[in-house]
Amino acid sequence: MDREDNYKELSEAGDVENSITAPKTKYPYSVFFIVSNEFCERFCFYGMRSILTLYMVNILLYSKADATVIYHTFIMMVYFFPLIGAIISDSFLGKFRTIFYVSIIYAAGSIILSISSIPSLNLPMRESSILGLALIAIGTGGIKPCVSAFGGDQFVLPEQATLLAMFFSLFYFSINAGSLLSTFLTPVLREDVHCFGNTSCYPLAFGVPGLLMIIAIVIFGLGKPLYKIKQPEGNVVLKVMKCIGNAIKTKASSTEKKEHWLDHSSIKYGQHFVDDIKATLKVLILYLPLPIFWALYDQQGTAWTFQAVRMDGNIGFYTILPDQFQLINPLLIMAFIPIFQYIVYPVFQKLGMLRTPLEKMTWGGFLAALAFAVSAFVSIQIESTDPVLPGEGFAQVRFYNPLPCDIVITKTEPCSLKEDLNGLVKRMDYVEILDLKMRHALERNVTINFEAECTKEKSQTMTFLVQSKTTMLAYFTYDGLVARYDDITKDDDTGSPYLRTLMSKASTEKLYYVSFLNGESELQTVNNTFTDRLKISAGSYRVFRTDQIKSNSSMNNTDHLMQLTKTANDIEIDLRLGGVYTLMIEVGENDEIMSGKLVTVTESNSISMLWLLLQYIIITAAEILFSITGLEFSYSQAPVSMKSVLTASFLLTDSIGNLLVVVIEAAKFSDRASYNFFFYTGLMIVDMLVFWFLARNYKYVDFEESEEQMKLDNDNNFVQSKQDMCLENPVFIKNQDD
Repeated sequence: MDREDNYKELSEAGDVENSITAPKTKYPYSVFFIVSNEFCERFCFYGMRSILTLYMVNILLYSKADATVIYHTFIMMVYFFPLIGAIISDSFLGKFRTIFYVSIIYAAGSIILSISSIPSLNLPMRESSILGLALIAIGTGGIKPCVSAFGGDQFVLPEQATLLAMFFSLFYFSINAGSLLSTFLTPVLREDVHCFGNTSCYPLAFGVPGLLMIIAIVIFGLGKPLYKIKQPEGNVVLKVMKCIGNAIKTKASSTEKKEHWLDHSSIKYGQHFVDDIKATLKVLILYLPLPIFWALYDQQGTAWTFQAVRMDGNIGFYTILPDQFQLINPLLIMAFIPIFQYIVYPVFQKLGMLRTPLEKMTWGGFLAALAFAVSAFVSIQIESTDPVLPGEGFAQVRFYNPLPCDIVITKTEPCSLKEDLNGLVKRMDYVEILDLKMRHALERNVTINFEAECTKEKSQTMTFLVQSKTTMLAYFTYDGLVARYDDITKDDDTGSPYLRTLMSKASTEKLYYVSFLNGESELQTVNNTFTDRLKISAGSYRVFRTDQIKSNSSMNNTDHLMQLTKTANDIEIDLRLGGVYTLMIEVGENDEIMSGKLVTVTESNSISMLWLLLQYIIITAAEILFSITGLEFSYSQAPVSMKSVLTASFLLTDSIGNLLVVVIEAAKFSDRASYNFFFYTGLMIVDMLVFWFLARNYKYVDFEESEEQMKLDNDNNFVQSKQDMCLENPVFIKNQDD
């Protein structure tokens, strides 16, 4: 949910309620251009952001830790640049020109990001992608502080007070509509479309949001003849910074003592403005613990997405993609706002709870800690499905026999290995040794004497080296025994299954894996002998020989593949997300497939992605209590002249929170997600205790009432002064009567 735009709606609606009903004026149809522009821009941003983490890991080949750092650096810039954009807009360019110019920068960044993901262009993908993200962050920073206020400028107040409230409702709806649609659609474009020889299509997934951004610029530009464009009048944030700077400089060069150090600026900026800054600083002290909340909240796009990658998204009628699960948050936000407003708050307030904004924010922070505690326990369950890897001084060896005869083990070194193998490896079967002890703790040679009726030599002896803390595989062929390192770990980045193919003999023919999904085919080719494990899309496959494929010149021709005749010896396999598989294939004398067997080395993702729903529900409730209430608190507790300053400061805490994630990830606290989640849980609890301590003695101020009282006092003083003048000078009475 876009917190700044929600604040604009709430704050402007608050002003609207105090407006005076006046005759109707012509509706400003220009706002439809602004709303359409906002829908396209939010579609672009949220669509790009939803797949960004997986793009950095899968295509740019960053580690998960580095991808997390880059992602949160990007979000940090997104929430920092609005401060710069507001200053430029209010002091120099005005809202229209600022939005238009930075939108072009935004679109350029989106185009660069899309083009850089095309492998055939041979661009420096990492560098150009980072450049694209930087331009998008700058563009977002220019648009965020201007577009909702620019929409408000189109209305005449108080005559169009009701229409203005309706506009902000429509504006807020366009934000969430763009977010929901893009968060659902963009991952589908990434996963289900294959392009440029890849099993995914990031250029299209980035390109569609980029196209929407270009459309947004065109729509916004077309509305110019209808817009009411106000000239820049100066930025209060910049004025506050100048006032504080002047106070520091004057205090350093003056010996005069003041009640408060800011009073040194009262001569130049006025005592009333200085007093407003003093009141603002009291609130800013409460903001010091707030960045920790955003450090947790914004990890929905990183840590929680990586968590979803290792889970099963199959819900029967649909398979949820890991980066799609993020759309739960905006869906819940739209549902929770009225529920909290009309049910939760009234019920808890009757119980003596959630009565003040700071109390709501405190409970929101504790809920965020609870959400991460839940995610930690979910991660513990996920980690329990990881393959058991050998520890120090041990190794694992798996023996595969894709031959049409049994392998009889006559002698082994170490001797215990023969007993572990039971003296036999049956045809089209395998045996695994999970605790082979090392002789010298680091490595040892393993020797196997075996006999077989179907090999070239009936009796053979093979020796291979096994190292500590490694997993090895050894498989029998017509020519002998082949051994090598075997990686059995899951793919933690995309959740794609891995497949290793072991054939009983070298063949002149290649194998083709063809998957038929919704009438479409996917072709995967493997070498004719031992192959490294292949990352492949999850699904059901049929295995074919070359002579079944090569009769058609186009091996990727879908119609031809669909018409392939199934034979009795064709192999059908089912590969699921997160699984690691070994396929043994017996090859006949004429390279024909005789039989095959799929071995599951590492179990597929078995924990349903729906288990993430609880932590998303809790974090969304935390957002309602913390974020929306925090913006309301910032607006209500700010002097009239300082409302934009406190709002900007509140949003800046989000930027700082993402910076904290960057620092923590750079420190590499732990490789286990569950430990990291518990760390953030504890950090959030401590942070909220500090916040509660700072907030417990805070005295709420009604600045609007104070302003009205000050105006009344000024009026009374003016009347009293006139009475005094009348008593002292009778001529004054006559002059007033005349």
